[in-house]
Amino acid sequence: MKNMQNRHPRVLIVGTIPYNPDTSSRAFDAYFHNWEKENLRQIFSNTKTPIKGHCGSLYQITDQMMLKRYLHRIKEVGTVFNYDDLPDRWSDSGNLEVGNKLTEKLYIIGSKESALKHILRKFLWREKFWNTEKLRNWLDEFNPECVFLAFSDDFFIPEIAMFVADRFNIPIMSCIGDDYYFNDKKSLSPVYHIYRKKYKECIRRVFSHKSSAIYISDKIRDKYNGAFGIKGDTVYLSSDIERHSFRPIDANNLKVSYCGNIRLGRNTSLADIGTALQEINPNYQLDVYSAEKNGEFINVLEECSGVNYCGTVPYSEVMKITSESDISVIVEGFKDEEVTVTKYSLSTKAADAISTGCQILSYGSPECGVIEYMKSTGCSVVCTDKSQLVSSIKELISDEEYQKKLYDRSAIIQREHHNKSKSNEISERLFKELIEG
Repeated sequence: MKNMQNRHPRVLIVGTIPYNPDTSSRAFDAYFHNWEKENLRQIFSNTKTPIKGHCGSLYQITDQMMLKRYLHRIKEVGTVFNYDDLPDRWSDSGNLEVGNKLTEKLYIIGSKESALKHILRKFLWREKFWNTEKLRNWLDEFNPECVFLAFSDDFFIPEIAMFVADRFNIPIMSCIGDDYYFNDKKSLSPVYHIYRKKYKECIRRVFSHKSSAIYISDKIRDKYNGAFGIKGDTVYLSSDIERHSFRPIDANNLKVSYCGNIRLGRNTSLADIGTALQEINPNYQLDVYSAEKNGEFINVLEECSGVNYCGTVPYSEVMKITSESDISVIVEGFKDEEVTVTKYSLSTKAADAISTGCQILSYGSPECGVIEYMKSTGCSVVCTDKSQLVSSIKELISDEEYQKKLYDRSAIIQREHHNKSKSNEISERLFKELIEG
């Protein structure tokens, strides 16, 4: 391998979504902020046109392309996007990650978790359909030195990653933020158990390659390193929000906000907070910003007088809202099926809230990854019992000394964990060790 001292290695990202500051994929900036664009490419399946980011070139393969290929309506699969030809941002920034109204409807249907959906997708995404001469030429031109696999619960993403690793005899760096492998649900469906068996076989093949991993938290790091005998490390997510000086809460003009996903019981938890705020002061409300379009989840919030549902905003506005808030809210659900999904998650909202210097209210099951993390850091009010919400919020609003203590603690956690330079250094070290080891 060429000397890596004067450049970063050529890394091929394989993941569903390319970098975008308005989506969860903005986490890539914690790993690749310093990378040369000519040394970073991505294969992705999202249907929208990507924006300018870290990659010099991207290769798009979508479900629609694969279906047309299966029906013999097209011979060639894949669209190449080069950096100079990409827009700076989405024109409809913050909406569902889809390209048109029809696709949006299909996305809503497809977003419902289903073992059958994964099995059908595995059938559709057969290698003979996506492994084309066009893709191979694009890969050969790049000649990657490592694959970066952004874990998902589908088959085709790890299967493409393994194809590239085998073709170039290179290692795989997995990015693991959720417990896709061990997260088994109780089910009587034979289709579900077929899916889980096949999925686990696929992931074991990934880890049979020369491997390492980047994790979102120490909790999931310890579990996967121990189970698969790898030596990955935690790279905490960073934030671009600028920290403001300490600002005592003005109880007469309280601003409380939440920006993010409202599924997995989060909408119910947000409604609990809204109700608690109204009990303290009828003028208090929780402003909720989310890209959610499904009324099933939105209605819970709109029916609560203590919640002001504001819809979607771009990340640039999220930064402004969080920075101007007295209290930034982090929530998770309480039901067993919700906790199972979020047990190891550590959302980008934690990095944003900690970085800005506002007060933080964390509410949800103590078993959820982000709730456990916020409690361990000591920089947030953490409430895990609905009956304690009112008293917890009252104490935060009324005690300036307590506010200052939390502010000072969050400054320490920001420096230790959510520091972009530190995150980049750890990422670069992990890639170097994996490739040269």
